[in-house]
Amino acid sequence: MVLGLGNPGDKYASTRHNAGAWALEEISKELSAPLRLRPRDEMATSEVDYLGSLVVLCFPQTFMNESGRVLSPIRKKYGSFEGSNILVIHDELDLDVGVVRVKSGGGLAGHNGLKSIAAHFGSNDFQRIRIGIGHPGDRNKVLNWVLSPPSKDDAELIRIGAKLAKDAALSLIGQGVEKTMGEFNARQS
Repeated sequence: MVLGLGNPGDKYASTRHNAGAWALEEISKELSAPLRLRPRDEMATSEVDYLGSLVVLCFPQTFMNESGRVLSPIRKKYGSFEGSNILVIHDELDLDVGVVRVKSGGGLAGHNGLKSIAAHFGSNDFQRIRIGIGHPGDRNKVLNWVLSPPSKDDAELIRIGAKLAKDAALSLIGQGVEKTMGEFNARQS
C-alpha cells in the first residue's frame, strides 16, 4: 500500500503540501498504473503487480488532515495489513527543498496527515518517504507556506525529489526498508 499525501482539487495540486501526491503520480506513470477516482471511498487508487506483489497506489481525496479515513475502505477491500506494508509519501518542512529521506516508524513531526494515518491505523509503525519542502523560517507562516505553490526553482527541486521518492518507493517494495534507507538517505548527504 503506497499512500501519496496531499489535498485534492486543482486549487491545491501545485502546492508544497502535495509533494507526496506528486511522487505517487511518478510511481503511477512508471508502473503504467493510472489512478482511478473512487468518490464513494474518498480516494483515487490503482492496483498493479510489481515484482510479484500486489501494490495498491492511493491518493486520498480527503483533505490532508483527514488522510487516515481511507484506511477503513482499504481494509474492507484488502483485509488488515501490517505497518511494514504501508508506505506513506509526504512533504516535510524539516528537510531542505527536494531532499528525500526514507524512514521507518517514529515520530510524526507535527504533520497532520501522518497524525491522521497513525490515528486510523492505530500505530506510528509504518514506512515513510519524506520530501523536503523547506521551512518558511517562522512557524506562524507554516500554514500559508504549505498551502501555496513554491517558487519556480523550488518547484523544480520538489519535482526532482518526487522522482527520487518514486525510485525509493520502488526500492523499498523490492529490497526492503533497511537497504533502501541505507542507499537513499546517504545519497543526498
